[in-house]
Amino acid sequence: MATVESMVQVEDHREPEKPIDREKTCPLLLRVFYNTGRHHAMSEYSRGSVPTNELQIYTWMDATLKELTSLVKEVNPDARRKGTFFDFAVVFPDSRTQTYRMREIGTTCSGHRGADDSVTLATKRFQIGDYLDIAVTPPRGGGGGGGGPMQRRGRPY
Repeated sequence: MATVESMVQVEDHREPEKPIDREKTCPLLLRVFYNTGRHHAMSEYSRGSVPTNELQIYTWMDATLKELTSLVKEVNPDARRKGTFFDFAVVFPDSRTQTYRMREIGTTCSGHRGADDSVTLATKRFQIGDYLDIAVTPPRGGGGGGGGPMQRRGRPY
């Protein structure tokens, strides 16, 4: 006879991510603010103001962090060095306090594969109108990549 434990089935209530047809779906405007070494202070997102170093990207909700890393590297030559870290965070309005909040969503490293490379905006509950804040941290020393992602120091924020 079956025990109670064997009769219990675990159901996954997450909806599978539907592929986006980029030929037929209109892209969204993603406002990206990047800073060297740390995320922007939340005070820079107050009273209708935003940080000055803005990058506007037209993309889709299925854009991966690795794909966004490549777009930032295209416009920021300093970020192209192997071993550069990209710490991604979503900045979104908090209706309770009438301020903005920040939520980290993942990290990529230039020239190295990582666990967050395939994370998409949709899987991290990004909503159209939110901002993306990226802390770009170049590799230590003058070399081109050092010892890879495992020799990273603590987060500078």
